[in-house]
Amino acid sequence: MRAVFPSLMLALTLSIATGPVHADAIRVAVASNFAPAIKALSQQFEQQTGHRVQLAFGSTGKQYAQIIHGAPFDAFFAADSKRPELLEQQGIALPGSRFTYAIGKVVLWSPEPGRVDDQGLVLQQGEFRHLALANPKLAPYGKAAEQIMRGQGVWSTLRGQMVRGENIGQALQFVKSGNAELGFVAWAQLRQPGSTVTGSWWTPPQSSYSPITQQAVLLNDNAVARQLLAFVRSDSARQLIQSYGYTLP
Repeated sequence: MRAVFPSLMLALTLSIATGPVHADAIRVAVASNFAPAIKALSQQFEQQTGHRVQLAFGSTGKQYAQIIHGAPFDAFFAADSKRPELLEQQGIALPGSRFTYAIGKVVLWSPEPGRVDDQGLVLQQGEFRHLALANPKLAPYGKAAEQIMRGQGVWSTLRGQMVRGENIGQALQFVKSGNAELGFVAWAQLRQPGSTVTGSWWTPPQSSYSPITQQAVLLNDNAVARQLLAFVRSDSARQLIQSYGYTLP
């Protein structure tokens, strides 16, 4: 028995060491504009690590409100730098975890060829029934749309034709469904790797709106969440983010 016991202990130790690694799941709040890119990133991350990423999409403003009221997210990919910074100041986000993962670009888009000209003069002409945008109070892309229209002097005149989505994802759906002939959306929603952007669009000068600096932050000291944020900062992940039309910091 004395000769057998060490062998049994060795076998047990090896079985524990070489047994299946427990896969953990994390919950991540993500700004709607980043949905296509984070889905591709999460798929790669899951394949490489065996962990699972549960994604929840919405407007940055609404998700911020959910987080400060205790929503159980492990990480937050916002569409601005303001909310992640506030979470850090409020002691909700982990200090030192905040970083810029992308810089967004807003476009005025219509699925109809020729509807939107390359100077954005369609806004001043107003020959459409509805114009979609995200709620400026909740979504940074909506705030950018407001700034662009104020700069063109059409914010007040077009107010009666605006349809506002809670987030940029809803704004895009308004245009895709035909409920609005055109709308301000994120370029990354249209610019999919390997596909061609259809319809017509205008890219406003980035000087016409505040930079859409999109930051991520860690909300729980979770090893898998830390691993995800480190993965997003890797060279391969940055290249994928850029392929969706974002500018890299």
